[in-house]
Amino acid sequence: MNWLSKSAQFWHTVRYLRPVQVYGRAWHRLHRPRIDVRAASPLTRRSGYWRGCARADSMSGPMRFRFLNEEHALRNDEWNTAALPKLWLYNLHYFDDLNADGAAERIEWHRALIARWIVANPPGQGNGWEPYCLSLRIVNWVKWQCTERRPGNGTAQRVMLDSLATQVRYLRGRLERHLLGNHLWANLKALIFAGVFFEGNEADRWREAGLRGFRRELDEQILADGGHFERSPMYHAILLEDLLDLIQLSQRYPNAFGDHDVGIWRDHAVRMLRWLAVMTHPDGGIAFFNDAAHGIAPTLAQLSAYASRLGIVPPPPSTAAVQMLQESGYVRLQNERAVVIADVGEIGPDYLPGHAHADTLSFELSVDGRRVLVNAGTSCYDTGPERLWQRGTAAHNTVEIDGQDSSEVWSSFRVARRAHPLAVDAGASGGGVWLTAAHDGYRRLRGRPLHRRRWDLRADGLLVEDMVEGDHENAIARFRVAPTFDVGEDALQDEAGLRIQWSAEGGRRVQVVSGLYYPEFGLSRSCAVIEATLLRPGMPLSTLFAWQD
Repeated sequence: MNWLSKSAQFWHTVRYLRPVQVYGRAWHRLHRPRIDVRAASPLTRRSGYWRGCARADSMSGPMRFRFLNEEHALRNDEWNTAALPKLWLYNLHYFDDLNADGAAERIEWHRALIARWIVANPPGQGNGWEPYCLSLRIVNWVKWQCTERRPGNGTAQRVMLDSLATQVRYLRGRLERHLLGNHLWANLKALIFAGVFFEGNEADRWREAGLRGFRRELDEQILADGGHFERSPMYHAILLEDLLDLIQLSQRYPNAFGDHDVGIWRDHAVRMLRWLAVMTHPDGGIAFFNDAAHGIAPTLAQLSAYASRLGIVPPPPSTAAVQMLQESGYVRLQNERAVVIADVGEIGPDYLPGHAHADTLSFELSVDGRRVLVNAGTSCYDTGPERLWQRGTAAHNTVEIDGQDSSEVWSSFRVARRAHPLAVDAGASGGGVWLTAAHDGYRRLRGRPLHRRRWDLRADGLLVEDMVEGDHENAIARFRVAPTFDVGEDALQDEAGLRIQWSAEGGRRVQVVSGLYYPEFGLSRSCAVIEATLLRPGMPLSTLFAWQD
């Protein structure tokens, strides 16, 4: 890419940013809050014990951890070693294991781990003092103090609480206003937790600052259909857990919040549960749109159980054949045997597309409770070709034109020009349901091509029709098949005996190639990808996946 192209890419990236994201980045880079190591205030009297959402443990020994499908021992208190991936180290600093399944059995490990962290991570130094790490650890330490395990009242307890207060003071001066989105949400949640946990004027200021910001962010980040505005089912589930945590916090500390705030939280939680149900496959896991993977966020079942314990009745799953999440831009088509989840919306908020993929008009398919067609997923956040490919159009079940992405994803979390949906419509006819949409993401190319797609879901199969209007050299529709299926010339079959006939008519060339599927961070699996090259402009490609009724 020459300097002119790079300049254009940069302009089309920054032109959408809010002013706070521009000057805030400079402020965040240059400013460091004063380190305040004053003793912590007394604790607020609590009602009952903390019982959160079930999570898998991550400690297999006193100093051995497993994150993102990688297991390492922490030697010589190297909390910031360059020998381990940055995201793995971030997880180390979160302290999620304090509140994971079976945590009571590891309480001595946890006490020792906290003491070592405090000694090895002086205030303001290293990964653990980055705002997002601070936010998650503050909440985890507060939750741990509120459990039935009774961490104790000795010197180690006092040292921990003093460190906790120091961390909150530092975070208060490092809110991620330059990033906004889920990062700022996590910062504000941590201030609320700490402001309720401690007593006194300082804690009251933390709580009020957190609440003021959180009210704004709740209105901004949760759309009218209940979805999180970054359009990632994974992050949606993370933020739903955050909201349920705040509802439980109001029960542990009954005088900390007004009824109005708690009522709004509960209403939003119900809508967020309903949204997540639409975006969940029959196997219980989320669909892979934008940054999404299994094993990071709680599942719909876990979040529903958590909500139920808090007195929130999860909405029953809808049986409607067409379910449109209007503001989020997702649509679910379903019948007795099959589910199609399609992306016909914006990639995310204009000023915050960091977790977006070039996946417009992509979809996933489940039949008889098993995933059949899947987007590639997400396995890493590191800058590099793998991350870039996973965000690209070729990693999704949609059409790539002339080797370009439908939205110009670049670096790890950047997007320049982006696709916008057009002519979205859905309905029922002839015993089935259908969805149509187009997008303008390729209008920037010579010939100004426009991709149109139609899905027809019937009792015995799914027909996908693709057409590209406008001149182009090469347009390829890809259909990534779940690794559980073997792919032949005309059929997909899994070990359980599900057989699906497939065919593609109207294409210049149809082939099955080897591909990869990334169901979790740090994990890849081989799979097959059906590639069908469209014949010429204006000529439809019809791809059929048929099963016996």
